[in-house]
Amino acid sequence: MKETTAAILIIGDEILTGKTEEKNAKFLISELRDLGVSLHLILVISDDVDQIGAAIADLSKRFTYVFTSGGVGPTHDDVTLLGVCKAFGTEMHRHLELEASLRKYFGDKVQETHLRMADIPQGSTFITLPELRWPILSYQNVYIFPGVPEFFRQKFSAIKERFRTSEFYLKLIFTKQDEFDIADHLTQVAKDYPQAAIGSYPVFDRDDYRVKVTIESKDKQVTENAFNMLISLFDSSHIVRCE
Repeated sequence: MKETTAAILIIGDEILTGKTEEKNAKFLISELRDLGVSLHLILVISDDVDQIGAAIADLSKRFTYVFTSGGVGPTHDDVTLLGVCKAFGTEMHRHLELEASLRKYFGDKVQETHLRMADIPQGSTFITLPELRWPILSYQNVYIFPGVPEFFRQKFSAIKERFRTSEFYLKLIFTKQDEFDIADHLTQVAKDYPQAAIGSYPVFDRDDYRVKVTIESKDKQVTENAFNMLISLFDSSHIVRCE
């Protein structure tokens, strides 16, 4: 089965300068793992059209999905959609139905800054759902989300099931052995079971165990076999628990 992969593109000078704390990538890491999607890359770039265009063009070719965060508001530095245009060789145009919705929503208070939100890349796709006031915008395999965490989470949660694929199978071993003592065992199992991802994570602030070992794969039997091999190699007297 072909792996379903993803990249996250965080856009905003405010992130790079520390003016705003980035929260959307952390949220999406957990969500994508639960959906069975392999996240391969998180990239943070500035509000620069050329950078955005180059990044989207590259990532959209390399990964199944690209999720962008930020740069879709009405101000001068919201240039993500211009970057999308640059990536795919298209132009901005005003979406008349979206403009009508904006006029209806803002009524007599509508301004040109409001209507700018109806300017989107030609060829974009709208995802409209009853629970969302405004549609989600995508272009091919690129899904474009606002940077405000509340709105990002609301919109992603509304469509996340469309990304679901086969699940990951995970086993855990907690041991009092030191990483140096188990390093060769981990290498051996990783070599014998290349389909499994073997992770080793030492801790220094606990008394009950020293290393958490993870065994993960899309194949349940591979996960079980790699887990059992590690159990046979580790010093059983130092294994605290398995999950």
